[in-house]
Amino acid sequence: MADITHGHAHGAHDHAHPHAGEGIPHPYHLVKPSPWPLAGALAAGLMAVGAVMYMHYGTWWLLILGFLGVLTVMAAWWRDVLKEAVVEKAHTPVVKIGLRYGMALFIASEVMFFAAFFWAYFDASLFPKIFAENPKGLWPPPNIQVFDPFHLPFMMTVILLLSGVTVTWAHHEILHGNNAKASQALGLTVLLGVMFTFFQGWEYSHASFGFTEGIYPSTFFMATGFHGFHVLVGTIFLAVCWWRTAKGHFTPNSHFGFEAAAWYWHFVDVVWLFLFVSVYWWGSLGATGGH
Repeated sequence: MADITHGHAHGAHDHAHPHAGEGIPHPYHLVKPSPWPLAGALAAGLMAVGAVMYMHYGTWWLLILGFLGVLTVMAAWWRDVLKEAVVEKAHTPVVKIGLRYGMALFIASEVMFFAAFFWAYFDASLFPKIFAENPKGLWPPPNIQVFDPFHLPFMMTVILLLSGVTVTWAHHEILHGNNAKASQALGLTVLLGVMFTFFQGWEYSHASFGFTEGIYPSTFFMATGFHGFHVLVGTIFLAVCWWRTAKGHFTPNSHFGFEAAAWYWHFVDVVWLFLFVSVYWWGSLGATGGH
């Protein structure tokens, strides 16, 4: 009986360690030592110091240097991530679960980011009397000439919603292995993103108010401007996916890089709908004049 038990235990031990001396095989990705976290922290710190110097003393060269450093680190770091995924095949199904959780948590943090801007806007619009510049409690303030929500802002809304359709079309084609059509759909999405950024720049250039001219301009430019920045980032994200699709990196069973970009883009779409309804439309109902 002892021999049988010993033999069974020995067999189980051999089964648990099929490659003696090679360690236990696992599906996790042990990342190699990388200089990019430290380099990224240094570049971001340099950019922050440069921003302070620019805002206080008008010195801009340190800010530009830090910004270029951050861009360089981002490009090099993500290049390594693509190499791990495409060449080393390090992104196993278990690793992809972690990547999904990471992207979901990142988008959740972005929701909180925009919640702060919406909070500031609604606090100013629902309780306008607390601001010395607006003793009558009107919103928008009587000296503000707002944009007509159903002119350029509505067209920008249509552009973003259409881009949500094209990115979903691209996902459908990737799932069916049609990379050529997926590339076409992604190209249209990138074009629509560029169009949105162009029209928002045109809108800003024709605004009748400046960023520092009161609480309405400040909250308007902060909310819509940071959304515009996210559209720019999302457009670059999708442009990289467009290039990767043309290179054949995505397959029906492995395309999380694209899915992450699509999640981000749909998030940008939803935020814009809230901005259009609350800032452009509802926020202009009490306006004394339109622009």
